Amino acid sequence: MSTDRYLPIDEEGYFVFDGRRVDDEELGRLLLNNIKPADANAYVTSMDGQEAWVEAFDAPLIARHVRFAPDGKSGEIDLAYHSQARFDFSTLSVDEWDRFHGFTQSGIPFVFSRGAQVEFFDLLDSFDDDSVTVKGTRFEVPPWLASFPEASTAKFWNDIYQSPEQPWELNGETPVLTYVLPQLKLSKARVLVLGSGAGHDAAYLARQGHAVTAVDMSSDAIQKAKQAYGAIENLKFVQADAFALPQEWNGKFDLVFEHTCYCAITPDRRNELVSAWRRMLHSQGHLLGVFFVMEKRGGPAFGGSEWEVRERLRKNFDFLFWTRWHASIERRKSKELVVYAKKKS
Repeated sequence: MSTDRYLPIDEEGYFVFDGRRVDDEELGRLLLNNIKPADANAYVTSMDGQEAWVEAFDAPLIARHVRFAPDGKSGEIDLAYHSQARFDFSTLSVDEWDRFHGFTQSGIPFVFSRGAQVEFFDLLDSFDDDSVTVKGTRFEVPPWLASFPEASTAKFWNDIYQSPEQPWELNGETPVLTYVLPQLKLSKARVLVLGSGAGHDAAYLARQGHAVTAVDMSSDAIQKAKQAYGAIENLKFVQADAFALPQEWNGKFDLVFEHTCYCAITPDRRNELVSAWRRMLHSQGHLLGVFFVMEKRGGPAFGGSEWEVRERLRKNFDFLFWTRWHASIERRKSKELVVYAKKKS
């Protein structure tokens, strides 16, 4: 699919045109009902034959109310614009904030609002940490983002770097850097890049005059990066675990640049990564991140949402710049979120 049109959906499930919420019930209902899956964990909607990428702040659909469907075997949810959808209880998962996610019978992701979640528990026979029982049938409820401990091992990443394909590889720095970095007008900064991989982003930052420390746990990645960029004087490559960085690095960096590390680690360690960013930055330090927001439980790369990124960062960072990136390559269309934030004191 190829389109340059984008339609945001706010965290209450309403479409947004030119910064304003769409209040037209008929139009909103049409756009919600027309959402369908696209390639590579993306979603599109359409009107009058024109398609647009859906950019949901949370899930594309926000369930405001929930009840049993007339068949008595599935659920039915009320959405924005007085729209409804059905779902099967077998599609449910739960996130770290105890919010239930699911898929409609048309394959569109939704999440319960707090009110809908209260109603949902009233429907249940019983529940525990791993399941819900509905009319005598027990349904497993796995985590919304699956755990994958292997992603915390150097062997796993060395094996990938020894394979012929690395799906994330751009063979150069992310275009986000070439666009955003000049606008920030940073003086010479001490920059940390975790999960630096083949070193393209780190090299670009160093060529702009910054003193860059690039870290990856994979010896193969570090070797590949050194072969390509080892001659750059103000660029240092370090083989290390992002969760076990030296104490003497605490508070030593002006900027942490994030790109494809957050999505690569097992999701149940994301809060640890945020803590590592905060620990490495000095009191006036900043985070510049490119996050992948998409409905994708498994990985790497693992999915997430703008809502999830905000919740993880808001206690430690003040947001200065927050936008979707629209100059992505095709497989990343509608998925790249750019965040620039200052460490909270």
